[in-house]
Amino acid sequence: MLAAKKLLMRDIKLSGREAAVVRAIGFAESMLGAEILDSTRMEPEDVGDTLNGLIAAGFVETIPYAEQVDLAEMPSTAFEVNPAYVHELRTAIARR
Repeated sequence: MLAAKKLLMRDIKLSGREAAVVRAIGFAESMLGAEILDSTRMEPEDVGDTLNGLIAAGFVETIPYAEQVDLAEMPSTAFEVNPAYVHELRTAIARR
């Protein structure tokens, strides 16, 4: 049974930027884009591109829902980790 469950789990690999953004968002509550910018100390364009990639992969969700976020809207948009991927994302961050 454990082997079957392990096969169903997705082995997520995050880039350094993706890991930094997921760490900034955290796993408990949503976080505004402006707070993510402050926490990661990355360029706004890089954070926007990274967030849009994580959204496209289904790992991060926006509040309110959007398929992608424009750079101008990012600071006032709330982001949260998709609850379906919390365990796998924690594992991916711990491996870094």
